[in-house]
Amino acid sequence: MAANSIDFETLSPDPDQGEAEIVASHLEVIETVISSLDQDDSAMVSRSEQGYLWKFKYGTVEVFVQLTGQNDDDTLTVWAPVHQLPVQDEAGLMRHLLKLNCGETFEACFGILNQDIVILANRVLEDINPGEISRLMTIVATIADEQDEVLRAEYP
Repeated sequence: MAANSIDFETLSPDPDQGEAEIVASHLEVIETVISSLDQDDSAMVSRSEQGYLWKFKYGTVEVFVQLTGQNDDDTLTVWAPVHQLPVQDEAGLMRHLLKLNCGETFEACFGILNQDIVILANRVLEDINPGEISRLMTIVATIADEQDEVLRAEYP
């Protein structure tokens, strides 16, 4: 999930449309949702052997969307960094995040990725529908945008 060393390109249709129809529909849904959430035309995509990785700006956060492949056991993962470690009151921050995880994050959760506090959600592709794709992406983007400034202010 590390996006630091990925080469992104501006979001545009894939010139190689030889992929399976179901993958195209997942790609189309993901890119449609990103287009609806992206607030400053910042959306970009990286295509590689590991799948697809998109990033876009939503409010004050950058959101990442990764699709690992085209099979039922491949995964859609959405995450957004909201704060960086270390913080002054790390134990207080962790307690706060656990409380949020318990009742306010829906299908998403807070976690630690490298030195970043992230909100993330993932789902295998088997039987996924466009509404679930949209919901996961919207939940992560919305919670990240609501929490990032609050967490940075409360836990410097």
